[in-house]
Amino acid sequence: MEKPVPALAQPAQMKKRHWGVLASFLAVVVVPLVAISVYLFVVAEDQYVSRAGFIVRSQEGASATDLLGGLAQFAGAGAGTGVDSDILYEFIQSQELAQEINVELGMIDHYSAHWPKDWAFSIWPDATVEDLTWFWHRIVSVSYDSGSGLIEIQVVAYDREMAQAITKEIVAHSQARINILNEQAREDAMRHARADLTEALERLKEAREAMVQFRTRTRIVDPAADIQGRMGVMNNLQQQLAEALVQYDLLRGTVSGDDPRLATAERRIIVIRERIDQERTSFASSDTVEAGGAGETYPALISEFERLTVDREFAEESYRVALTSMELARDEVTRQSRYLATYINPTRAEASEYPRRYLIPTLAGLFLLMGWAILILVYYSIRDRR
Repeated sequence: MEKPVPALAQPAQMKKRHWGVLASFLAVVVVPLVAISVYLFVVAEDQYVSRAGFIVRSQEGASATDLLGGLAQFAGAGAGTGVDSDILYEFIQSQELAQEINVELGMIDHYSAHWPKDWAFSIWPDATVEDLTWFWHRIVSVSYDSGSGLIEIQVVAYDREMAQAITKEIVAHSQARINILNEQAREDAMRHARADLTEALERLKEAREAMVQFRTRTRIVDPAADIQGRMGVMNNLQQQLAEALVQYDLLRGTVSGDDPRLATAERRIIVIRERIDQERTSFASSDTVEAGGAGETYPALISEFERLTVDREFAEESYRVALTSMELARDEVTRQSRYLATYINPTRAEASEYPRRYLIPTLAGLFLLMGWAILILVYYSIRDRR
């Protein structure tokens, strides 16, 4: 009779460490998962969602800017709406907006109505402004596409009316903020344009006043025209001198030397030559009445007049440019006015979407299981090294 062969291994039996692993599974995974599920399905209140979408736009259309070749764009006018969208994105998440809407709608009263029963999704009644701002980031989600400028918001509340009301207030306050930005941009553009126009006008007044003072001091309206008149006198005298010389030569050949007509002709030649010399001297003299009695020579007067003329023409051109810039600024401010284009009006929910009673327990169970498994692996790794 054959002897029985002893078993190579004893039947598996539960040991203390096995019971410990099972107890840890129950404590780390099962109990928290059951607590989360009970809280979500029994305690947590239904929450409703309201959504809205908008974009910052500017008015389009041809303007004087386009007709003048984009001078305003060259000067920096007509910036895009991207900066305004960035400002609006930050404004929606700001403490200022949360506090204003809380004053208007009583958000703390609404979200603390189920405190402390639904403590995970509620705010305490005596919350401070900082607490409200923290809670505002929980109930208001903002999605912003910097490429297209689209902004979408999602608001969660305990009833559909409150969620929609908060969404409407966010859109209304965003439009008001855009209006403020418009007004600031308009005031800045017009203030700079007005300052440039005022400066150009003062420069033009000074240039014209300097010209008036020159004409009053010299008693010459236009030195160039005055010189042309004097040159006409000189040409006339030269012509008379030539005629007198011809007449004198004719008389000298036909009459005797003691003829009184010959003496008269000679005297006329002498007078004309002296007058020509006086006219030539007056151009370089500083003491002539013809030069305005200002103690200045004609070349100096002409140089001063030309300088004043250049200053006046420059001032007039500067004034025209400033006036054009003023019109461009006014036109550009009107054409580039920003406004809020709402492509998704604030919605009103029919069914609650939050809390996610199936998604949250599933994710919680997954993470709890992973955490428990990591702890067990660490435990057995330490045990095997002993």
